[in-house]
Amino acid sequence: MIVPTPPRALPLDGIRVLELGHIVAGPSAGLILGDLGAEVCKVEDPWIGDTARNQANQGTTFFSFNRNKRSVAVNLREPGGRGVFKRLIEKSDVVVENYNPGALDRLGVGYVWASSVNPRIIYCSIKGFLSGPYESRPSLDELAQMEGGLAYVTGLPGRPMRAAASIVDIGAASYGVIGVLAALYRRQLTGMGEDIRSGLFETTVFWMNQHFSRVQLAGDPPKPRDPTAASASGIGGAMGWGVYQLFDTRDGKQIFIAVTTNRHWANLCELFGLSDLRNDPALNTNAKRSLSRPVFIPRIAEAVRQFELAEMMRRLREADVPYAPVNTPVDLVDEPHLNAGGHLLTVELSDGRTFKLPTLPVTFGDTPYEVRLPPPALGEHTNAVLAELGYLPAEIDELQAAHAVLQSDRMLAIDS
Repeated sequence: MIVPTPPRALPLDGIRVLELGHIVAGPSAGLILGDLGAEVCKVEDPWIGDTARNQANQGTTFFSFNRNKRSVAVNLREPGGRGVFKRLIEKSDVVVENYNPGALDRLGVGYVWASSVNPRIIYCSIKGFLSGPYESRPSLDELAQMEGGLAYVTGLPGRPMRAAASIVDIGAASYGVIGVLAALYRRQLTGMGEDIRSGLFETTVFWMNQHFSRVQLAGDPPKPRDPTAASASGIGGAMGWGVYQLFDTRDGKQIFIAVTTNRHWANLCELFGLSDLRNDPALNTNAKRSLSRPVFIPRIAEAVRQFELAEMMRRLREADVPYAPVNTPVDLVDEPHLNAGGHLLTVELSDGRTFKLPTLPVTFGDTPYEVRLPPPALGEHTNAVLAELGYLPAEIDELQAAHAVLQSDRMLAIDS
């Protein structure tokens, strides 16, 4: 008799997380931990909640980063609320927060206090800056992109530009989670928690790694994008590759082609019948090609223009040459690979609306991700969590009467 193998638990099953997060950075860290199996309790102010609930984008930012969490509305300014938080700390493993610098200490619930309550607790604080002269400054994703040099090299001369997604918030959250995982591992050896910090500014600077060495060792400081460059992306030569840019197709669309090895070069030349380029000793290394782009880029561009996008993609894939179509966010919702590969999750809101969101970009064998909980209403799970902490119904009523906690009756997570 064959006994079916039970589904494997997600790797963080059994880990309890408190998230004091708002907008993107803190909620991103909570989402990652929750998707990996942790039990995430989102601790929110009873009257405001996560700031993203009230942004002028119909709550889409909140919906994007708050699946697989329960919401408990606790007033940390009230003694009763701090008492609830103390009980939560006693039973938790991790706290994730992105409040303003020093805010938790001023409320009396910072790491030093928490570690006296539970020495095994791990705090992960996502701030604008790590230790140094700026550590008390607040910051934001776009500010970090500006100050960290990313907007300068991304934009045009005199027009620094941020990336059109909250990449620094999500990046800093991801590095914070790496710190949490390392602290959980070390806790197995020491039995002690940790105070972890992740910085938006330092995250951006870390991404500038290759520019650091280029400036110092090659004496070649990067410049903003050249709007007159042959590449619509303006980065081919700057990245050191001979072919690394956008090309126009016959049907008015664009495709990015990247040649990073001699094999790619030979395959591309064969695909387009450019045997003279493939056999030219002056183009037989990338270093040579990157200095001779005007010789061959126009010929490749003309060859690409003979094909519609779908046909060009098919031929490049068969030739094993790296390529990418220019997708819009609308395209991604129905993108074949994401849907067929199970890399999108369907989220259903309490009002019946459904939408897709990306899974984490990492897999664990055949263990699937799932939406265990939809984005919660503010305080949706307050009473249930308080009962789990040992509060009696009369005590819960007293806390609510004192405005220390809130149990929401609303179905939607966003105020109408």
